[in-house]
Amino acid sequence: MHPDPRKANLPAPLAGDRLSMWTLVRVFRGKIFITWALTIIETAMLALFPLLIGRSIDGLLAGDLAAFQQLVAVMAVLLVVATVRRVYDTRAYGAMRVALGQAQADRAGGEAVSVTNARVLMGRELVDFLEKEAPLSITGVIQVVVALAVLLSFHATLALSAAAAAGAMLGIYALFSRRFFRLNADLNQQSEAQVAELESRSPSRIAAHLIGLRRNEVRLSDTESIVYALIFTALLAMLAFNLWFAATQTGASTGEIFAIVTYSYEFIETSVILPMTLQSLTRLAEITRRINKPDSPA
Repeated sequence: MHPDPRKANLPAPLAGDRLSMWTLVRVFRGKIFITWALTIIETAMLALFPLLIGRSIDGLLAGDLAAFQQLVAVMAVLLVVATVRRVYDTRAYGAMRVALGQAQADRAGGEAVSVTNARVLMGRELVDFLEKEAPLSITGVIQVVVALAVLLSFHATLALSAAAAAGAMLGIYALFSRRFFRLNADLNQQSEAQVAELESRSPSRIAAHLIGLRRNEVRLSDTESIVYALIFTALLAMLAFNLWFAATQTGASTGEIFAIVTYSYEFIETSVILPMTLQSLTRLAEITRRINKPDSPA
């Protein structure tokens, strides 16, 4: 008797456990450790770039090539690490998507095909988070810490202004977190009904479904726009202050001012990742709740 081909490659823990991002992390911890370790190495080298560039500027202006040579060496190592990570990622996370999709199909029971289809697509977002957003979050945390440390090394005021901006950013997101959960739930519920509405071949039902889908997407997008406008206001104010302070109050050299401004700008780019990650986790919490109740109405 041949084994069921659907279950032949299904890791045992996924066959019975609650389907969630944390289950995937536990089952595939070896693969995830490798890809995240490579991400941390890549991020650490990227985080050093502005400092190395600033030192290279001062060194080249003084006729000293040592700092420039260090920069080139770090670039070469970074190229190798980044290439290996991307090649490995595709294979590792592809295996996770297959296993999760198999587990969801096995648990579908008697639910409508439209619901199963929608939830399989939603479930893939759990793996997408581990592949893309989780490493990006690791990158963000490392670069934020490095940026704060470098700014602190130049002047405490520069680091304090960045920390204040980060606090304001997280406070703004916290005010909208419940609304994000509710809007994602509405959007997912609408998506689950899509196949059934299309199968009805009723122009009025299809039009009503598409209009409802658009309405939910617009409400979510509008909320995101307001949140990120407020967040960028706080972060850009920090950048302007640090530029003024570095140029007028610290007596820094040209290369040092470049490093201060670059790390302040990178702080903006990377710290924005944190509320984006929180928003994604809010959506994934709603998806996890949904895909673990296949026999219940959403």
